[in-house]
Amino acid sequence: MILITGSTGQLGQELVKLCQERGIAFRAVARPAFDFEQPESVAACFATAKPDLVINAAAYTAVDKAETDQDAARAGNHTGPLQLAQLCEAANIPFIHVSTDYVFDGAKGAPYVESDPTNPTGVYGTTKRDGEAAILNNTTAKAIILRTAWVYAAHGKNFARTMLGAARRFPTLRVVADQRGTPTAAPDLAQAILAIAARLQQTGWRPQYHGIFHATGSGETTWHGFATAIFAEAAASQKPPEVQPITTADWPTPARRPADSRLDCAKLTQVFGITLPPWRTSLGPIVQQLLTLDPPG
Repeated sequence: MILITGSTGQLGQELVKLCQERGIAFRAVARPAFDFEQPESVAACFATAKPDLVINAAAYTAVDKAETDQDAARAGNHTGPLQLAQLCEAANIPFIHVSTDYVFDGAKGAPYVESDPTNPTGVYGTTKRDGEAAILNNTTAKAIILRTAWVYAAHGKNFARTMLGAARRFPTLRVVADQRGTPTAAPDLAQAILAIAARLQQTGWRPQYHGIFHATGSGETTWHGFATAIFAEAAASQKPPEVQPITTADWPTPARRPADSRLDCAKLTQVFGITLPPWRTSLGPIVQQLLTLDPPG
């Protein structure tokens, strides 16, 4: 039985949906019943579920708010996940934890591999990095950490949904064009995680499974390129706006984003035989779902 935390988030909802479709036994938990800021709730949910595997899709993801809400970010991304990893360690079960490209500063100029030094530029990335390190260095848990990036889905708050909404209000949008990365569709990431879970069930735990893996959609783009592709997919339903490219300096935010956070996902393919689809291929169906859920006025 799989315990899925953060089950109301973008990834959590997709994991629940896939488990339901595939007849996989699971228990889904989220706030307020499961709250990393309330350690007793974490322990209680774990004890009740008695899982064989934990997938931690819960996190503090408000990148800019984290700059001032540091205690909550630390609980959601560092101390909370560490507690969950320790519970898995004590039960001798695997723990799959989702992390982020924001552990890097974006200065490498090439896709990052798992062994590259981390250097987060804000509180969010720092707490995620510290969570990774705590899990790997302070436990002997059967831990798999998946760094992903630019996650979006047909529900929740994400870039695709924001862009479609903004296009209905403004004929011209200004979008950052000097930050590079890879959009990752939450359904694709959920499928990859459950493929890992299936492998664990088939083979049992193996030493090469332990550690960090990168898991994003294939290919790359900028936020401007992502926005342009979103509007191309939606063009039959709503008039696309003019999308003006701007620089990061033109759009200041409380937290500094990495300029180039592309992730090399070869290790995931080598160890688990998993490659996420091209980001551009996965975009269309989700945009259509968003248009159905939030139809143009």
